[in-house]
Amino acid sequence: MAPSQKYKAVIFDVGGVVVGSPLQGIYAYEAQKGLPRDWINNAITCGGHNGAWQRYERGEIGLWYFYDAFGKDLSRAEENNAHYVKYCEKRGLPVPALPARVEIDGRELFGMMMRASTKKNPWIWQAIQRLKETGRYTIAALTNNFQYPAISPEPTSTPAAAGDAAAPAGDKVRAELQFLGFGEGTQTDRVKHVFDHFIESSVEGMRKPDPKFFLRACEITGVQPSEVVFLDDLGLNLKAAQELGMTTIRVHLGQNRKAVQELEKILGIELLWRFRGHHL
Repeated sequence: MAPSQKYKAVIFDVGGVVVGSPLQGIYAYEAQKGLPRDWINNAITCGGHNGAWQRYERGEIGLWYFYDAFGKDLSRAEENNAHYVKYCEKRGLPVPALPARVEIDGRELFGMMMRASTKKNPWIWQAIQRLKETGRYTIAALTNNFQYPAISPEPTSTPAAAGDAAAPAGDKVRAELQFLGFGEGTQTDRVKHVFDHFIESSVEGMRKPDPKFFLRACEITGVQPSEVVFLDDLGLNLKAAQELGMTTIRVHLGQNRKAVQELEKILGIELLWRFRGHHL
C-alpha cells in the first residue's frame, strides 16, 4: 500500500465518530414517546440558525436555559410534524402516524443523548493512534459541541452563560455533569489530548455545516481544503465539506470499521493492522 502524497490533514467529527452517537439516545427517547424514527433529529435540524440546539452549540446560551428552550422547540407538534412530512416525502418514505400533541423534556432527552456518546469508538481510536505514529498528517477534531458550566463553590449573581440566571453552586453542577454521564470528564476532556488541534463550535462561535467553520479549521491546521480528509456521521456536514473541496467519509451508525477501511484506501496506509482477525 503506497501512501498518498495528496493529503496533509485528517479531521474527525467527535460525537458519532470518535465517541458514540447521540442519535442512539434520540432513538431510545423516540421509542419511549412513541414517536416515529428520526422525528426528533429532524425537528432539531429544522430549528434553523436560531434553534436552541444550534444556539447552545455556538456557546450563546447556558445549560439550564437550553434545557427549557430545547424542550419547547421540540414540543411544537404541528410545526415539527409539517417538517417531518416533507422529510418523508423527500426520501420517498411513507408518512407514519404523527403526534397531535407532544411534550419533550429537554433535560431528559439531552441526558440520554450525552450518556449514549461517552464511550470511545475503538476502530476510530486505533486509526487515530496509527495516523499519529506515521507523522505524516495533522490530526484535528472539528466538533459541534457545548460549553458546560464550571464548578464554583457558591452560587453567584454572575450569569454562567447567556440566559442562565446565575452560576449554580459546585454540588449542583457536579450532580448535573454526573447525570449527563460526565462524572469522569466530558467528551472533550476524554479525547482532546490525542489531537493536534481540537476545534470547537462553542469556542469559535460557528458550527457545522457553516462553510466558514470548515475554512476556520483549515486555517488552524494550516492546510487547503483539498488536502483534507474529513470524517463525519451527518450528510449535511459532509456535503458542505465536499463543496469546499474536501474528501469526505460518512461514518454510518454501527459501521465504524467500514469507515476506517475507506480511510485506509484513500490514504494508502494500513490503519487496523493490530486488529486484523479480531472482532471488537
